Amino acid sequence: MKKHHSKSISRLQPLFRCAIILTMLIPATVLAEGKHLFILSGQSNMAGLDPKASFTPAVEAAFGKDNVTVVKNALSGAPIRSWVQDYQFPDKREIDEKEKKNMGRKYADLLQAVQASIQGSTYDSVTFVWMQGERDAKEQLADVYARSFQAILDQLKKDLKLKDINFVIGRISDFDMQNKNYPHWTRIREIQIKLAEGNPRGAWVDTDDLNGDNNGLHYNKAGYATLGQRFAEKAIALAKKK
Repeated sequence: MKKHHSKSISRLQPLFRCAIILTMLIPATVLAEGKHLFILSGQSNMAGLDPKASFTPAVEAAFGKDNVTVVKNALSGAPIRSWVQDYQFPDKREIDEKEKKNMGRKYADLLQAVQASIQGSTYDSVTFVWMQGERDAKEQLADVYARSFQAILDQLKKDLKLKDINFVIGRISDFDMQNKNYPHWTRIREIQIKLAEGNPRGAWVDTDDLNGDNNGLHYNKAGYATLGQRFAEKAIALAKKK
């Protein structure tokens, strides 16, 4: 019996070796376990991003197609208050009834889109990808930008019943570094970096080279593709953290 048992093991050893070799050949990213949700939102430069062109393929390659859900919901020209249900202006500015009704309206659309996509599924990680800030820089609303962004994260955690949420911010580009037409442009950029670097679940990406030689407000086709890749790289790294 002992000899027969030894022979059986010896026959299986090559199979074990093959299994080990195959495991080593599979990229480590493919072996990542769990399901991951990525929520993309923001204003025009998020609206111009096609996730299927670069973002979605990257996260699917990292975690497997069946383990990834990507939801994008964006609105061109929208200030951050469109996503904040209890937004407060930094000054004594008068707010008309139409303005009040629009506060948080885009967040309601975003949440509806997310809930329709996940249909009660559970995820090991949720990452919020944010490309917005140009409108707030123009309206000189930097004083409450950080607080407003945190409010969006808190809303998502509450409504999706999350303990934690990752986030990636696309820092607005080098469009108006002199703050001529958008007085709070550089301030918003600084705030976005502080938000990301001040939170272990946060990250940010540079967009200064995505808007063409003339430093346009919006990115070019190649720029959007690169933006998706950069978002994916940061989002994957955050999702892999335990």
